[in-house]
Amino acid sequence: MTELSGAADSVSPPRAPNIRDVAKAAGVSHQTVSRVLNDHPSIREATKERVLQVMEQLQYRPNRAARTLVTSKSRTIGILAATSASHYGPASSIGAIQDAAREAGYYVSTANMHNTETSGIQDALNHLVSQSVEGIVVIAPQKRVFDVISELQVSVPYVTMQSSSDSPHTVSVDQRGGARLATRHLIERGHRMIYHLAGPQDWIEAEERMAGFLEEMSAQDIPTTAPILGDWSADFGYRAGRELLRFRDFTAIFSSNDQMALGLIHAIRDEGLDCPRDVSIVGFDDIPEAAHFWPPLTTVRQDFTELGRRCVAQLLGNISEPEVVNIEGMTAELVVRGSTAGPSF
Repeated sequence: MTELSGAADSVSPPRAPNIRDVAKAAGVSHQTVSRVLNDHPSIREATKERVLQVMEQLQYRPNRAARTLVTSKSRTIGILAATSASHYGPASSIGAIQDAAREAGYYVSTANMHNTETSGIQDALNHLVSQSVEGIVVIAPQKRVFDVISELQVSVPYVTMQSSSDSPHTVSVDQRGGARLATRHLIERGHRMIYHLAGPQDWIEAEERMAGFLEEMSAQDIPTTAPILGDWSADFGYRAGRELLRFRDFTAIFSSNDQMALGLIHAIRDEGLDCPRDVSIVGFDDIPEAAHFWPPLTTVRQDFTELGRRCVAQLLGNISEPEVVNIEGMTAELVVRGSTAGPSF
């Protein structure tokens, strides 16, 4: 019998292509390939196209660490995120930033804050800075996070998403204006007994949406009760709905997000009532499932893709031109579906 021991060990895994492989296949020097990677202006367009085509054929991926040493630029953006990124809004924001950064030729590194104490925020910032990020996007729901960051000496440009609208670093959607649109829609349908199911008290978006609701009710001279503070979950919406329906002193509810609105609709149906015949519901965010609720949910849409694009554009502008002015905020859009109608009594 022929001995085969050790044969498997002699087979090495395929080697990843390097810059010299690209140069050889393209018929250029490795210095030329390096100039193409760094977008050097001296490279002729035809040469650049040939090198890029070979890179694609060989599936060559540049070594980030080596490029950083040569160019002193990491081509990396950091995201500083709270653990709340599991919620739809923050998660969508992170995804939008990643897409926009990739389109701009940047990598993304994300650091999650394990707590919102000064030490937790500083640790997450240090983690990103240690990776030589060129700028940071901050996504956090609580105002205290931004208060801490404003006091810290952040060594790179940064942009805050959905923070207070008067910050020079902010790119945001007009949460308050969106809430006023939702409330006005219910009023224009004839509702006067309207409740607001708000988000957690320490969330910036929740506070802005609550303020918008109260402002619109006041502007229309309609009395209201104190908003109910929720936790963004469908379970809370369901429990709140069951409790409110014991008294049924309202004809419509503006929910601060779509998940709580889903719980409200569930509670309404469990009471043998109908939405929107007996109670109209408006949500906020326009999650992908909102169009498939029963009934389809009237809600306020935020364009997270555009928000991410603007956020990256603002950050890259600050990297190259530190005095670049703030990009104008974005408006929200009311999407009318089947969960709202006029009151039945």
